Amino acid sequence: MRVSLFVTCLVDSLFPEVGVSTVRLLRRLGAEVDFPENQICCGQPAFNAGYHPEARAVAEGWLDAFSSSDYIVSPSGSCGGMVVHGYEELFADDPTRLAQAREVRGKVYELSQFIVEVLGLEDVGARYPARVTYHPSCHATRLMGVGDAPVRLLRRVKDLEFVELPFAEECCGFGGTFSVKMGDVSTAIVSDKIRHIQETGADLVVGTDMGCLMNIEGRLRRIWSPVRVMHLAQLLEEGVR
Repeated sequence: MRVSLFVTCLVDSLFPEVGVSTVRLLRRLGAEVDFPENQICCGQPAFNAGYHPEARAVAEGWLDAFSSSDYIVSPSGSCGGMVVHGYEELFADDPTRLAQAREVRGKVYELSQFIVEVLGLEDVGARYPARVTYHPSCHATRLMGVGDAPVRLLRRVKDLEFVELPFAEECCGFGGTFSVKMGDVSTAIVSDKIRHIQETGADLVVGTDMGCLMNIEGRLRRIWSPVRVMHLAQLLEEGVR
């Protein structure tokens, strides 16, 4: 099974260890992973900011980079959601590119989705002794349809105590440029999220989008909380026994 890694800008630029863990985990699970070196931004930042011509330009480059891929797997439901849904709007008046986008979107998976739904695995042979809670990102849930796949994977990790997060479906307050434009509102939202995380007594909060985890970790650090954050790929890969 040949899998192309869609690494995302945030992972590539700020959290490369998440990309490394994703590749190592997929390889250990039997996938042949390649990395299209000409991949660029999916166009989501420009798209969300209203710069649609600029978003189209980079989206065209992204489509060309992954045109020959069998499966496209990303450690981000947010960026995957842009390809699956945003490209439909971007290329609505370009029949050729629209057809290409529709063909490619059927190959795009968020990491946990791919492991559970395509590989058919829940127990990846990991062991991680910690009390863990899980934050589901809005885009992964609503745009990519990522349901309980991450939780199913976490529940099968040996020695891991999983604790449900109260009001888990509520936003963390990041929302990309939203956290910059609406700083006070974003801070209030993430403060609520942190309070709920603390209620669980968890040592670790796990997620599938580094934008959310970056925002949550930033707030945790500001209040000197000992709770750590980790991408699901890191926990599953580092805990492989």
